[in-house]
Amino acid sequence: MTGFCPELSGDVAEVRDWVRAFARDVIRPAGAEWDEREETPWPVIQEAAKIGLYSLDFFATQWFEESGLALPVAFEEIFWGDAGIGLSITGTGLAAAALAANGTPEQMGEWLPQMFGTENDVKLGAFCASEPDAGSDIGAIRTRAVQDGDDWVLNGVKTWVTNGGIANVHVVVASVDPSLGTRGQASFVIPPGTPGLSMGQKFRKHGIRASHTAEVILQDVRVPGSCLLGGKEKLEARLARVRKGERAGEQAAMRTFETTRPSVAAMAVGIARAGFEYARDYAREREQFGRRIGENQAIAFLLAEMATRVDVARLLTWRAAWMARNGRQFEQAEGSMSKLVAGETAVWVTEQAIQILGGAGYTREHPVERFHRDSKIYTIFEGTSEIQRLIIGRAVTGLPVR
Repeated sequence: MTGFCPELSGDVAEVRDWVRAFARDVIRPAGAEWDEREETPWPVIQEAAKIGLYSLDFFATQWFEESGLALPVAFEEIFWGDAGIGLSITGTGLAAAALAANGTPEQMGEWLPQMFGTENDVKLGAFCASEPDAGSDIGAIRTRAVQDGDDWVLNGVKTWVTNGGIANVHVVVASVDPSLGTRGQASFVIPPGTPGLSMGQKFRKHGIRASHTAEVILQDVRVPGSCLLGGKEKLEARLARVRKGERAGEQAAMRTFETTRPSVAAMAVGIARAGFEYARDYAREREQFGRRIGENQAIAFLLAEMATRVDVARLLTWRAAWMARNGRQFEQAEGSMSKLVAGETAVWVTEQAIQILGGAGYTREHPVERFHRDSKIYTIFEGTSEIQRLIIGRAVTGLPVR
């Protein structure tokens, strides 16, 4: 492809329609129930696995689609259905992206299938980067990985982990040389059933309640050398370059986040679209003072702004996804732009949806209050809005903005 074109191929459009039907018929009707239960929606994940939506084959096929738009298009539809259930279905993808970004072909062949399982035996993956004292500050990671013979021993506490403790395969970012900061970090696969890995606190959250979020505790977790993503030789060569003052490439966690930002942005676009469409449909039917409220200029103008912002967020997301797939460098931090705009759009649009519904929008009789609660995390996780602005600011000025 020579240039970005916001037009979906027939295959991508077909997948979009297939995923939209599943989101409409299965995910959306279950959203309120699992939000109230605050539990992993295993039956819905199982249904997604049965049709092939939750599978390594689906994620890999969409990831390698040549335009780069297939995965964000699918994610928008899933999260249009419900964000909490959506993150339960897609959460494994972050661990899979970490493995794909940092692992060898042999490691991917061994561990990726174990992250998803089969339609009759569903598995989960979890990516563990954040810590109680190291959220946006990845350089402050304290989890240590110490080599002991041919093995590595990990100790530390991870937090805010999607699928943490209930996943079959965990990918953990740890420091192997604290003196080097982020450049002294590496990623490790923790196989199923490894002694010493346990779940700590499970968090009760403002939104995305159907998605399991918890601490992961690592106490003398021993893994073989084959679980070091990329392998020992690659790690030692990178550390040697750093110690000489040379460039060593991107840090493991940041490489994962940069890869997944357009997909995360697409999730936020799905939530924003859901809020806009519900408010639009309500405004078409709700009557006050003898006419439908959508006939009032104040409401119509607000809906116009909502629709415009959703489209802006989608186009930025598609551009970033296309660039990533086609090897274009994010010279202006286009990945961060997509995540920043999509996350803040989702929050603003869903808040306006509540406003259009008035008192009704503030109750759980309508889903817009849930959409709003779900949206807020997209200005926080995988890089806060402030961090995205910092990254963009550095990119556009070329200065070490702090």
